[in-house]
Amino acid sequence: MNAEAPTLTPLLPQALIPRLDMQGPRYTSYPTADRFVDAFGEPQLRLALEQRAQFGAISGAAPLSLYVHVPFCESVCYYCACNKVVTRHHQRASAYLDALDREMTLQQAVIGDGQGVSQLHLGGGSPTFLSDAEIERLLGSLRRTFRLLDSAEVSIEVDPRTVDRSRLAHLSTLGFNRMSFGVQDFEAEVQAAVHRVQPREQVAALMQDARELGIGSINVDLIYGLPKQTPASFQRTIDQVAALRPDRIALYAYAHLPQRFKAQRRIHSADLPLAGERLRMIEDAIERLLGHGYVYIGMDHFALPDDALAQAKRLGRLHRNFQGYSTHPDCDLIGLGVSAISRVGPTYSQNHKLLDDYYDALGQGHLPVARGLVLSRDDLLRRSVIMALMCQGRVDFESIELAHLVRFCDCFRTELGQLAEFEALGLVSIRADAIEVTTSGWFFVRAIAMVFDRYLQAEQQRERFSRVI
Repeated sequence: MNAEAPTLTPLLPQALIPRLDMQGPRYTSYPTADRFVDAFGEPQLRLALEQRAQFGAISGAAPLSLYVHVPFCESVCYYCACNKVVTRHHQRASAYLDALDREMTLQQAVIGDGQGVSQLHLGGGSPTFLSDAEIERLLGSLRRTFRLLDSAEVSIEVDPRTVDRSRLAHLSTLGFNRMSFGVQDFEAEVQAAVHRVQPREQVAALMQDARELGIGSINVDLIYGLPKQTPASFQRTIDQVAALRPDRIALYAYAHLPQRFKAQRRIHSADLPLAGERLRMIEDAIERLLGHGYVYIGMDHFALPDDALAQAKRLGRLHRNFQGYSTHPDCDLIGLGVSAISRVGPTYSQNHKLLDDYYDALGQGHLPVARGLVLSRDDLLRRSVIMALMCQGRVDFESIELAHLVRFCDCFRTELGQLAEFEALGLVSIRADAIEVTTSGWFFVRAIAMVFDRYLQAEQQRERFSRVI
């Protein structure tokens, strides 16, 4: 498609944007990770894993989802808020792979051999910091510890600056069937400002190679609100990305928090687009992506109509986990590596964020848990409501009542009253038996879900989060 996307009637209500452009969680979990506590440690995770093993022995355990965090990057991207270790010393990867092997062995000792896995994701950092042989070693360790199902989704985040066709071919041979390319922006001036230079031609060639090698799904990550971006320049990036036809596009808002993330201190605040320009960028991006034939999945995700994510959205089978929207049903997630998060039964846990702490725990024979949370009955109830809103855009009172043995209207009388304002704005429809998010409401679904977040209702400190729009 050419650079001029068809003009659409805006679905994003302009008058509501300033009013609802607040900071809030992305709800990859509820409660969110900032609610984890230090009192949760290895004993609590072991208990959750043991309970999973016992339940599986009786009725058969559902397949797992696995996430492996590879923290290393050769150079720092100034916008990045991920847990990372910037180094050019590739020999450091060997010790890290040894540690991952020890962590897998400890997990295996509790949950048993051959646990089925339906979803595996390598994230970072930059997983492609690892050499071909090291990635092969990691996949071998995972396959020896777990049982990757034939239908498993096996994905990896790819830094285009670290791969070529031969490396992509090796990844395909190892069984990776999904790849996510970190693009962020195609404008040379923006790339220089964030210290991530990768020409559009390079990314286009790699995406073409991935398709020819049989990679089933390609995702592209973009960020708006970066230094030197303008509404006009970001329109060019959107059109150039859409012309490459990735199956999915993730469009994130840059959160400038230099007090928390050291690398962001290298970004000059004066180079950042103004609030009105950021709003214009997201509005234009949504309009242009829809014009290019993409389906709006929710929040920051778009997909082509025949992609599994778009199909799941149409069928009401969308799910959400720590990697964002997913087609896979809710299942236990094992996070491996420094800072990785796990979800096992009614618990969340997070590994140590610093490499030395992670290594020390494993060296002493302990699962490297730093903090976590055992969800209360109220947490589980509210998680069901929030995830129904985020994924299906609809909450059926009866299904919540049957699953949690409550009366919805009694439990959420205050929240239903707060939603009346959203209903007056045309963002939700409240009926006697359900709450339904409208077409316009999908663009503000985070703000709608926040109404049911007990922790946010108890405190109004939201500066730790990115903006809703």
